[in-house]
Amino acid sequence: MAALVIFGFMMGVVLVLIWLLRKIFGFMQIRLGPMMHGPQGIFQTPADALKLLAKEDVIPDRADKWVFVIAPLVVFVPAYMVYVVIPFGEGSRFIAKDLNIGILYIAAISSMAVIGIIMAGWASENKYSLLGALRGAAQLVSYEVPMALAFMGPVILAGSLSMQSIVKAQTGGFWHWHFLQPWGLGLLGFLLMITAALAETNQVPFDLPEAESELVAGYNTEYSGMKFGLFFMAEFANTFTLCAITTTLFLGGWHSPFPHFLDGGWWSLLWFLGKSGFLVFVFMWIRATYPRVRVDQLMEFAWKGLIPVGLFYLIAVAFFAVVV
Repeated sequence: MAALVIFGFMMGVVLVLIWLLRKIFGFMQIRLGPMMHGPQGIFQTPADALKLLAKEDVIPDRADKWVFVIAPLVVFVPAYMVYVVIPFGEGSRFIAKDLNIGILYIAAISSMAVIGIIMAGWASENKYSLLGALRGAAQLVSYEVPMALAFMGPVILAGSLSMQSIVKAQTGGFWHWHFLQPWGLGLLGFLLMITAALAETNQVPFDLPEAESELVAGYNTEYSGMKFGLFFMAEFANTFTLCAITTTLFLGGWHSPFPHFLDGGWWSLLWFLGKSGFLVFVFMWIRATYPRVRVDQLMEFAWKGLIPVGLFYLIAVAFFAVVV
């Protein structure tokens, strides 16, 4: 039952995020965005989903058939499985499973998407797909390191790998949230997490694996129909997932900004969704604002910029947690 609820919630999130992206892009570019299907175009995304389902499922003649077919599932399933350990509110009814190694589970499951991307690029027998897959794999592997360093700060402060325990460690108002702890250093980890999350979800300015002007559509160039839709759904599901993880680790999770103010029960769910929704809006704002970086800039930024900053953040948090 929990699996069906998670799947239904994930599908709803994807539909809403695609509609929001189109409307926000329209606002940023001084146009209306989708308007035809339903009020403010809210039925445009379901209509597009039906269109994808109705499209012919084409497999290239020279493709490695079974690898080509399985690759979208290998990318989609990890995006679905991560939702299992995310605490959407206070209490056991708002989390499918509170694992005592929740952060480790997230890091392990999310890294599986790299395998699916490589499979898609290799099996397509297309130079653009292969180059897009190589870019995507290099990008994901590179930016998982600073993301893991950002994970470790809240883990040290909470003394636990459990997502629920990390949220409970931030009780008592926004000044106890990890993005301000210890002594404001948490802001460094928060910005590190946001930047790495943008790269992990192939968002602008880090969307090089799907650079249309260079690689057509990247590793999913040869995909059509619902196989293409699975890649699309995984991208938007991962966007919300990483925003939810950031909310859990740095923004107090389900807690209200002020002690005992509209806290607990269903209010906790609303606070969590509100914080995560705000981060999604920030992601889309950045996507509509910044240009794409070059490949060399992308890799240098990870290895020469974010990773040293992440190591400094980790050492500083450990020092304050143990010594101060």
